[in-house]
Amino acid sequence: MAITYTWKVTDMAVRNKTVDGTTYDETVVQTFWEKTGTDENGNTGMFAGATPFDYNPESSTFIPFADLTEEIVVGWIQGVVVGRYEEHVNEQIQKEIDEKVNPVVDPGLPWATE
Repeated sequence: MAITYTWKVTDMAVRNKTVDGTTYDETVVQTFWEKTGTDENGNTGMFAGATPFDYNPESSTFIPFADLTEEIVVGWIQGVVVGRYEEHVNEQIQKEIDEKVNPVVDPGLPWATE
C-alpha cells in the first residue's frame, strides 16, 4: 500500500542570540511540525514532532527569520529526522492508517443478554 507524505511546520520558537557582542533577533531555536501520510484510499495518519536547533547567526548558511519559508524550515527538519528516526515516524503514521482501515471494535460479550 503506497503512502504519500506531506510535511507542515506548525510553529517555531525564536530567541535573540548575542555572538561576540552582536545581537541577532529572532534566531530559530525550536520547530514544531507534522508529517501526514495518505494512502491510495484517502486514509490518513499524522505524526507531530518538535525539533530543536542551535544555529550560529554568524554562519554563512544563517537565514534571517523574516526571510524564512516553510520549504526552508521543512528542509532543516528533514535534515534531522530523515536517516535518524523517520522510520519510527512512518511506522506511527502507518499504525494510525491501519487503525482507520481495520478498527478495533467492542462487540460485547457473546453470552451477555440485553
